[in-house]
Amino acid sequence: MLVDKSAVAMVAVKDLDAARKFYEGTLGLKRVGGQDGEVIVFKSGGSTLNVYRSQYAGTNKATTVMWSVGPELEELARTLKGQGVEFLHYDMPGMTRQGDIHLGGGMKVAWFKDPDGNILSIASD
Repeated sequence: MLVDKSAVAMVAVKDLDAARKFYEGTLGLKRVGGQDGEVIVFKSGGSTLNVYRSQYAGTNKATTVMWSVGPELEELARTLKGQGVEFLHYDMPGMTRQGDIHLGGGMKVAWFKDPDGNILSIASD
Protein backbone atom coordinates (compact mmCIF):
# COMPACT_ATOMS: atom_id res chain seq x y z
CA MET A 1 0.00 0.00 0.00
CA LEU A 2 2.68 2.58 0.98
CA VAL A 3 5.71 0.81 -0.49
CA ASP A 4 6.08 3.28 -3.37
CA LYS A 5 5.19 6.43 -1.39
CA SER A 6 7.73 8.85 0.05
CA ALA A 7 7.99 9.28 3.82
CA VAL A 8 8.70 12.60 5.56
CA ALA A 9 10.55 12.87 8.88
CA MET A 10 8.78 15.05 11.48
CA VAL A 11 10.87 16.66 14.23
CA ALA A 12 9.16 18.54 17.06
CA VAL A 13 10.96 21.60 18.46
CA LYS A 14 10.13 24.40 20.86
CA ASP A 15 12.37 27.10 19.36
CA LEU A 16 12.17 27.27 15.57
CA ASP A 17 14.94 29.86 15.32
CA ALA A 18 17.40 27.70 17.28
CA ALA A 19 16.31 24.67 15.24
CA ARG A 20 16.83 26.55 11.96
CA LYS A 21 20.34 27.56 13.01
CA PHE A 22 21.17 23.96 13.97
CA TYR A 23 19.62 22.09 11.03
CA GLU A 24 20.62 24.67 8.42
CA GLY A 25 23.87 25.99 9.89
CA THR A 26 25.37 23.08 11.82
CA LEU A 27 24.02 20.14 9.81
CA GLY A 28 24.04 21.97 6.47
CA LEU A 29 20.50 21.06 5.39
CA LYS A 30 18.84 23.21 2.74
CA ARG A 31 15.66 25.02 3.77
CA VAL A 32 13.03 24.57 1.06
CA GLY A 33 9.83 25.86 2.66
CA GLY A 34 7.65 26.44 5.66
CA GLN A 35 8.04 30.14 6.32
CA ASP A 36 4.82 30.41 8.38
CA GLY A 37 6.46 30.48 11.82
CA GLU A 38 5.24 27.01 12.76
CA VAL A 39 7.23 24.70 10.48
CA ILE A 40 10.48 24.75 8.51
CA VAL A 41 10.94 22.26 5.69
CA PHE A 42 14.47 21.05 4.91
CA LYS A 43 15.77 18.91 2.07
CA SER A 44 18.22 16.15 2.98
CA GLY A 45 19.27 13.99 0.05
CA GLY A 46 16.06 12.63 -1.44
CA SER A 47 14.16 13.12 1.80
CA THR A 48 12.25 15.95 3.42
CA LEU A 49 12.53 16.88 7.08
CA ASN A 50 9.72 18.94 8.62
CA VAL A 51 10.83 20.74 11.78
CA TYR A 52 7.73 22.03 13.54
CA ARG A 53 6.83 23.83 16.75
CA SER A 54 5.36 21.55 19.44
CA GLN A 55 4.94 21.53 23.20
CA TYR A 56 6.12 17.90 23.12
CA ALA A 57 9.53 18.71 21.66
CA GLY A 58 12.41 16.62 22.95
CA THR A 59 10.25 14.09 24.80
CA ASN A 60 11.14 11.14 22.56
CA LYS A 61 13.81 8.98 24.24
CA ALA A 62 14.70 7.15 21.03
CA THR A 63 16.35 8.17 17.76
CA THR A 64 14.21 10.63 15.80
CA VAL A 65 16.22 10.82 12.56
CA MET A 66 19.16 8.80 11.23
CA TRP A 67 21.28 9.73 8.24
CA SER A 68 22.97 6.87 6.38
CA VAL A 69 26.31 8.44 5.48
CA GLY A 70 28.39 5.46 4.38
CA PRO A 71 32.18 5.70 4.57
CA GLU A 72 32.02 9.42 5.43
CA LEU A 73 30.94 8.62 9.02
CA GLU A 74 34.25 9.32 10.77
CA GLU A 75 34.89 12.52 8.79
CA LEU A 76 31.36 13.83 9.39
CA ALA A 77 31.58 13.02 13.11
CA ARG A 78 34.84 15.00 13.35
CA THR A 79 33.32 17.93 11.44
CA LEU A 80 30.20 18.00 13.60
CA LYS A 81 32.29 17.79 16.77
CA GLY A 82 34.36 20.71 15.51
CA GLN A 83 31.12 22.67 15.15
CA GLY A 84 30.25 22.05 18.79
CA VAL A 85 28.05 18.95 18.47
CA GLU A 86 28.35 16.74 21.56
CA PHE A 87 28.02 13.04 20.87
CA LEU A 88 26.13 10.67 23.13
CA HIS A 89 27.78 7.52 24.48
CA TYR A 90 25.78 4.42 25.31
CA ASP A 91 26.63 1.08 26.92
CA MET A 92 24.88 -1.33 24.58
CA PRO A 93 25.13 -5.13 24.43
CA GLY A 94 27.18 -6.28 21.45
CA MET A 95 28.58 -2.83 20.73
CA THR A 96 31.96 -1.29 21.40
CA ARG A 97 32.98 2.32 21.05
CA GLN A 98 35.89 3.96 19.27
CA GLY A 99 35.80 7.61 20.27
CA ASP A 100 32.29 8.84 19.52
CA ILE A 101 31.41 6.00 17.14
CA HIS A 102 29.66 2.83 18.32
CA LEU A 103 30.43 -0.40 16.45
CA GLY A 104 28.53 -3.65 16.41
CA GLY A 105 26.13 -5.81 14.47
CA GLY A 106 27.75 -4.83 11.18
CA MET A 107 26.98 -1.18 11.85
CA LYS A 108 28.80 2.00 12.89
CA VAL A 109 26.73 4.81 14.44
CA ALA A 110 27.18 8.09 16.30
CA TRP A 111 24.33 9.71 18.22
CA PHE A 112 23.83 13.38 19.13
CA LYS A 113 21.02 15.77 20.07
CA ASP A 114 19.51 18.85 18.50
CA PRO A 115 18.90 21.98 20.63
CA ASP A 116 15.54 20.57 21.85
CA GLY A 117 16.99 17.22 22.90
CA ASN A 118 15.78 15.17 19.91
CA ILE A 119 18.17 12.26 19.37
CA LEU A 120 19.72 12.16 15.91
CA SER A 121 22.35 9.86 14.43
CA ILE A 122 24.72 9.35 11.55
CA ALA A 123 25.43 5.76 10.58
CA SER A 124 27.31 3.48 8.21
CA ASP A 125 26.94 -0.23 7.58
